[in-house]
Amino acid sequence: MNFDNYNSGNFYDELIGTDGQPRHEMMPLFDHLNELTAKDLRRRQKAAEYALFQQGITFSVYGNKKGTEKIFPFDILPRIIKAKEWSVLELGMKQRIRALNLFIDDIYNEQKILKDKIIPRELILSSECYLKQCQGISPKNKIWIHITGTDLVRDQEGTFYVLEDNLRCPSGISYVLQNRSIQKRTMPKAFKEMHTLPVSDYGDHLYETLCHSSPNNTAKPNVIVLTPGIYNSAYYEHSYLAQQMGVPLVQGSDLIIVDDNVMLRTTKGLEKVDVIYRRIDDNYLDPQVFNKNSQLGVPGIMDCFRKGNVSLANAPGTGIADDKAVYAYVPEIIKYYLSEEPIIKNVPTYICDIEKDRKYVLNNLDKLVVKAVNQSGGYGMLIGPASSRKEQQEFAGKIKASPRSYIAQPTLALSRTPTIIGDKIEGRHVDFRPYILYGESIFVLPGGLTRVALTKDSLVVNSSQGGGSKDTWVIGDKLLSSTELKREEGLNA
Repeated sequence: MNFDNYNSGNFYDELIGTDGQPRHEMMPLFDHLNELTAKDLRRRQKAAEYALFQQGITFSVYGNKKGTEKIFPFDILPRIIKAKEWSVLELGMKQRIRALNLFIDDIYNEQKILKDKIIPRELILSSECYLKQCQGISPKNKIWIHITGTDLVRDQEGTFYVLEDNLRCPSGISYVLQNRSIQKRTMPKAFKEMHTLPVSDYGDHLYETLCHSSPNNTAKPNVIVLTPGIYNSAYYEHSYLAQQMGVPLVQGSDLIIVDDNVMLRTTKGLEKVDVIYRRIDDNYLDPQVFNKNSQLGVPGIMDCFRKGNVSLANAPGTGIADDKAVYAYVPEIIKYYLSEEPIIKNVPTYICDIEKDRKYVLNNLDKLVVKAVNQSGGYGMLIGPASSRKEQQEFAGKIKASPRSYIAQPTLALSRTPTIIGDKIEGRHVDFRPYILYGESIFVLPGGLTRVALTKDSLVVNSSQGGGSKDTWVIGDKLLSSTELKREEGLNA
């Protein structure tokens, strides 16, 4: 199936260069696609979708009248990142997570960064994600963020930026692993020829990360996955990861507190739990501390955590670094704690709680993307260029009523990649969520979740808003070390 009629548009295209020719490192995939007829490609696409359906790889959309369960749309044309680019991204994500972890530990303990006025104190204390109940807590190894999903985007020049950090209960990794399993069967020849790095060992790395956080120095700590239950939108992922690690999947009703220890009810009696990979939001984790009406959590679990008798991954309170207004200060956070310049830049951000920024945003709503600081999934958002005058006026009212609740960013021309749309291959906008694990060391999975906006010209990639996904191939025989990168940057300066 050739690309004669493919239009990469006025965007950075992941496969096709500005000269209209495939990028050099993409040639094995390009050649393979040209060997296939349109009928071959459709057949492989249908086979992949059928495999997803048979395996029950779904997510839930709350409020969908047609039914809650949906198959996550998957496009068999992979998104490719070359080795040199990945080496830079890997270093940048390790740097960012190290700094954010130090920031969270500081905020809930000494608060040096606030005393030194690097970040306004009121910005932190007014955040819905700041949990005063976590003040004075020090998790094992002082690691708060064990699992991270960082959202990246490419601009028109092909430069990667961090769009946002997901530090509470980041989801999507199960789709990465299952997409890869299906993709290898769909395009085995191209996959092998391009020396694609593996992602199948994520479950092993996750288990090792969780074990490292155990408060007990036992050879085999008791690790569990805590889920809200079958009606949660990511329940498939909870069960899948538990299966991958070979650990129990439990709900709050399966746990009980005995003598400040978390105990799991089993057919053989109570078993002490050492590590909980919790997929329950902070607010529902412990009704004695947070939402008293929660039926999902475990009464008393925060006392066990505070006393160091159980590890919670991720630690409660990590959401303070998820706040989109705090995001704007991450470059300063990196410089403050690490004395380094950020390797991956932020998207320029206007904080509506700052008067100067707010005036600019209100005068330019037709050009900006406005986001609610504590919402995700594409909700609570205004995309200025695609909005009506009425929508802009509504958001202006929201911003004036609660300026702390909103930030704004320029509308980026997100990169595009070839995607199968009906009988054609068309360009669609994408973002990228790699996954980072912080245990004995920091591990970045060489790949991640590429989300694609399946609607033409749409910039919203979220699955709940009609987006789909692609397999992400990190390719090349050799990844550069940090020393080699610095040497090469020096030569190219």
